[in-house]
Amino acid sequence: MSDLILASATTAPLHEAVLFWVLAPVAVGAALGLVLARSAVHAALLLAAVMLSLAAFYTAEHAPFLAVVQVVVYTGAVLMLFLFVLMLIGVDSLDSLVETLRGQRVAALIVGLGFAVLLVAGLAGAVGGFAPNGNGSDAATNGNVAAIAHLLFSRYVFAFEATSALLITAGLGAMVLAHREPLAPRRNQRERMLERVARGGAQIGPLPGPGVYADHDAIDTPALLPDGSVAQGSVPEYLQVAARRSHVDATEHELER
Repeated sequence: MSDLILASATTAPLHEAVLFWVLAPVAVGAALGLVLARSAVHAALLLAAVMLSLAAFYTAEHAPFLAVVQVVVYTGAVLMLFLFVLMLIGVDSLDSLVETLRGQRVAALIVGLGFAVLLVAGLAGAVGGFAPNGNGSDAATNGNVAAIAHLLFSRYVFAFEATSALLITAGLGAMVLAHREPLAPRRNQRERMLERVARGGAQIGPLPGPGVYADHDAIDTPALLPDGSVAQGSVPEYLQVAARRSHVDATEHELER
């Protein structure tokens, strides 16, 4: 077995070997961090690192369709949906924003630069025209996508349909678990209004408009009832506060004179 592994390692192109030895520790470390992370947001970001590493491995193994699906479907759709749900639900308010690991920004910068160099090297290798290895079956079956489709709907059709049923069952199970029966019947608008009137202090009809039965229709002029008294609530509260404040200022100005 070791001889076979050594033989396969020696026959692999240099850029594939570099890709594997750089991203394999990243994938394993991100997977361990995914299991051990306490924060759901950190776990989601580590899951993204694992998915991107797998996409790079698929690309190195000349499976572009799987690589694109891994990035678009899993990383771009499923993971973003997971993060969107986290943003809606919220995270624990006790999570500290203080940097507890010293030097993590420097380490992140180094890792980011290394990943950028790796991507540039991979693109340079692709543009440089490295001879592809192991693509004979793809050429015989009209490409990688056609070969995968033929395998999915012929040899692995039962596993494909079982996986689809499993995903549908998981979605329905999540809906059932998330559904909660209300502890009390939901009150409509009429019941809430009757409760406010029963408590007292609530006016059933609309508030009187300013200027009704008054000298003019200014918005800060209170409405007058038929008996000549001021209708409470006809002037917004903030205008009443502003009027009292201006009256106090005018009084102080008169006193200063």
